[in-house]
Amino acid sequence: MTTPPAQDRLHAQLSFAMEIDKLRRVVRRNTLMDGSRRENDAEHSWYVGMLAMVLAEHAPPGTDLDRVVAMLLVHDIVEIDAGDTFIYDSQAVEAQLGIERKAADRIFGLLPDDQACRLRALWDEFEERRTPEARFAKALDRIAPIMANHHNEGGTWSLYKVTAEQVLEKVKIIEEGSPTLGAYATEIIALSVSRGHLARA
Repeated sequence: MTTPPAQDRLHAQLSFAMEIDKLRRVVRRNTLMDGSRRENDAEHSWYVGMLAMVLAEHAPPGTDLDRVVAMLLVHDIVEIDAGDTFIYDSQAVEAQLGIERKAADRIFGLLPDDQACRLRALWDEFEERRTPEARFAKALDRIAPIMANHHNEGGTWSLYKVTAEQVLEKVKIIEEGSPTLGAYATEIIALSVSRGHLARA
């Protein structure tokens, strides 16, 4: 007796659903804003998705916000296999790309073909940053840890001896997605420097 196609589809969807639960276990280097503990990838994805809705007016005109939120929900799923990469470790970031692509093949491949293609396309779009939606999504992904470190007396900046110049280099990506948010990021970086929470090189 063969399994009905509808049941095959459901089993594939549930297999994916069980797999992505592992995202709650992937602990990032960044802490919560109060510094009480490190955040996990699932929390981060939810938070930046919420930022997309709250800060929507700072996106480029005509931006499809539903697509931005969808991208942010899937953007870190690959870290189930690849783990969190410290953004200021350039060698690790470069090496991680191939690992993350393999992870995307495996994890999105658990879904039925139509859904696998849609979610993988969203992940690729986010990584490539060729659309206004992807650039805005990436800006939110970049500004969230800057906000957390600023409100946590330097947070991981202090812990890992990150300099203001290194952080400002990341602001370029924020500016690409939202000039308003890029200006805000630059402002809070300068404030962090003035308070002694972020060192100059």
